[in-house]
Amino acid sequence: MTEQPIHILMIDDDEDDFFLVNELLQDISPGQYQLEWASTYPLALQEIERRKHDIYLVDYRLGQYTGIDILHHFQRLAYKAPVIMLTGKGDYNIDKEAMMAGASDYLVKGEISADLLERSIRYALDEMNHLRTLAESEKKYYGIFEKAHDLIILADCDKNVIDANPAALRTLQYAKEEMIGMNLKDLFLFEEQYRHFFEQICGDNGTVQSEYNFVNKHQKKLDVLVNAVMLDEAAQIFLCVVQDITEKKKEEQEKQQQQKFVITGRIARVIAHEVRNPLTNILLAVSQFKQEPADTEDSQLYTDIIERNCIRINQLITELLHSTRMIDLHIQLHGVNELTEKALELAKDRLQLNEIKVQKRLTDPDIMIPADAEKIEIALLNIIINAIEAMAPGKGELGIITSRHNDKAIIQISDNGVGIPEEMRTKLFDPFFTNKPKGSGLGLTSTQNIIINHKGNIHVDSEPGKGTTFSITLPVN
Repeated sequence: MTEQPIHILMIDDDEDDFFLVNELLQDISPGQYQLEWASTYPLALQEIERRKHDIYLVDYRLGQYTGIDILHHFQRLAYKAPVIMLTGKGDYNIDKEAMMAGASDYLVKGEISADLLERSIRYALDEMNHLRTLAESEKKYYGIFEKAHDLIILADCDKNVIDANPAALRTLQYAKEEMIGMNLKDLFLFEEQYRHFFEQICGDNGTVQSEYNFVNKHQKKLDVLVNAVMLDEAAQIFLCVVQDITEKKKEEQEKQQQQKFVITGRIARVIAHEVRNPLTNILLAVSQFKQEPADTEDSQLYTDIIERNCIRINQLITELLHSTRMIDLHIQLHGVNELTEKALELAKDRLQLNEIKVQKRLTDPDIMIPADAEKIEIALLNIIINAIEAMAPGKGELGIITSRHNDKAIIQISDNGVGIPEEMRTKLFDPFFTNKPKGSGLGLTSTQNIIINHKGNIHVDSEPGKGTTFSITLPVN
């Protein structure tokens, strides 16, 4: 016997049937069941709306109404409770209709025994408890699915996306109807990466934990960490939890750049000190040697070569020191649009000579930042000149975008030039690194120095054959 009795409502217009059922319930276990009676359709509706009963026994024939009408009322209320339909013998179509309308079971009047009734009630209650447990679990996990900050994607080994949570739709910038049914491989930037992913998840392993490069709807690259697991091996359905680590990796790269810049500055100062002393002695010796009468024309030639290259080494050391040392800034408030326009004006002749089209999308109103205008203009000019030199004359398009994100001002300078390979991008700001025949390799080092001294960051995105974008982030306050 349970601690609390099971409350049953019997909806039947025949009092004799109510009496017989009540007797059967008492035979099963006295006190375990508490049966109440609703003899009319309106009274039944009132009792159902109270939602006080654990299970309902409903006669199919209720005057001008039927038990199916009762089941439809449960559906209108969105009230899920176990209902056992009581029908006449041989009413197979009625039984089928009742089950389709939501009945848990049906019993034939005249054939109901105590054991049969007890088993039907027990099964109906067990089934309802099971369904409620599933519904609660589904609601719980659906809440996680809907509210998770990570991207959650359900897909199969035919590469079809089955479902995606709101975070995935926002980050990848697809509508729900666009995402469902699309090919998962379209999210991968590189073919070898999606092949590796599907070999792992759909192979013997059945799990994946790896970094990949995704692209959103507008082909913007995203760095992601994918954790995937096979949910249903028979149906080959798997779940992907995807973390967007684009900003995290960008911050790590910027931190590495700053650390590398500090180390480069220290090395530059050591080199300057250790090299300049013997270099000065060599120049003094050459100067003294030149004052003596030359034995041959060759000796004069060689001393000139020595002197000229010593002077060149000295100049390079000076430039290296200037490009890596902390600089004094004359800070005033300036607009990022104003600074960008001045840099473009300084590059005007080069732009016209190479027939470069300039596309500007400047924020309105202008964003005021604390800056040394002269230094920032030099930094922007260096990037613009690099962009011009990367583009084919007459075919180049230079893009300038200014925007604000929280307390940061962002300047983006893009070109449709040759692009920069991955292995070169890691060395882009290194002193003396250049792919130009006559370049010193210190222009971008100096640019990075200026931006870092303004407590900002510089980031490069590039794709060979398509172009390059430099993104400069500067604090507003």
